[in-house]
Amino acid sequence: MNDKVTLMKGNEALAMAMIRYGADGYFGYPITPQSEVLEKLEEEMPWETTEVAAINMVYGGAMTGKAVCTSTSSPGFSLMQEGVSYLAASEVPALLINVQRGGPGLGTIHASQADYFQACKGGGHGDYHMIVLAPSSVQEMADMVALGFDLAFKYRCVSMILADGTIGQLMEKVVLPEQRPRRTDDEIRKQCPWAVNGRKGMRPSNVVTSLELDDDKMEENNWRFQACYREIEKNETRCELIDVEDCDYLITAFGTTARVAMKTMELARAEGIKVGMFRPITLWPFPEKQLREAAKNVKGILCVELNAGQMVEDVKLAVECKMPVEHYGRFGGNVPTPDELLNVLKEKLINK
Repeated sequence: MNDKVTLMKGNEALAMAMIRYGADGYFGYPITPQSEVLEKLEEEMPWETTEVAAINMVYGGAMTGKAVCTSTSSPGFSLMQEGVSYLAASEVPALLINVQRGGPGLGTIHASQADYFQACKGGGHGDYHMIVLAPSSVQEMADMVALGFDLAFKYRCVSMILADGTIGQLMEKVVLPEQRPRRTDDEIRKQCPWAVNGRKGMRPSNVVTSLELDDDKMEENNWRFQACYREIEKNETRCELIDVEDCDYLITAFGTTARVAMKTMELARAEGIKVGMFRPITLWPFPEKQLREAAKNVKGILCVELNAGQMVEDVKLAVECKMPVEHYGRFGGNVPTPDELLNVLKEKLINK
């Protein structure tokens, strides 16, 4: 078991975790605040000249059953959306990473969480979903690489790590996973019998495509996609619940804002205000049942995000608007302080 503690940035942890996983290929393009991923990987794996090229190289690698990935930041991920839709429709596994920066447009190079809708509601065309994982520490950045790959191969879908610029640039102690050997070609053929990787043994031909011109067959494909998504919703929701057993108020947050909210919760409880926290680890599928159970006796919920109000919609749907749900967001790369959130909690819910 590997128990060596290393100090590194979140972006560096992503890169090292890809290598430790035994990933076969990485394709990306430099963009702040995730460029350290490429810098760390440049001696190990190739990277491409544009985001459009990168996502299509991922598509090609994924068709062969290889463990392939890309990373970018918000404007770059926007450029990739056509390819993401093709990946989803072709039912090939891939890992995508978005270390978010503020927008819209080129915006700022500092942290944001404004790509929640794009990641969770489908940024490209068509009815599809990605599994979306939200790390809130450097350790989780490392751990979620293997989790993302494993889930992608389990369901033949796209997995995504939706981080933010603060977590990407943050330096913390991390224990990297054990080195996995890269799969052999025969192991890939066994795990991915659908893959386009040569007809060894003269197996029947495999065709991987997102195109289907027969309307009835395309509808069948869509029903199959939706059945897969229902299985993911049933089996793969993940969240962290903190001090929810006795709380009167609940804070919901993910990524960087969850770290801030943890301290806010401590400050509130020091004043005798019983506050708990709900942190979704999977943004899609959203852990609505867990949230509904945690919130059943609370007086109100404060949803904290680095955006104008995106996850708050899923929070309201989960609790069926049975209690007040308020939103607080910051923009432009600004991150709220714990004291700021405590004052907002009092203003919007406690003293209202």
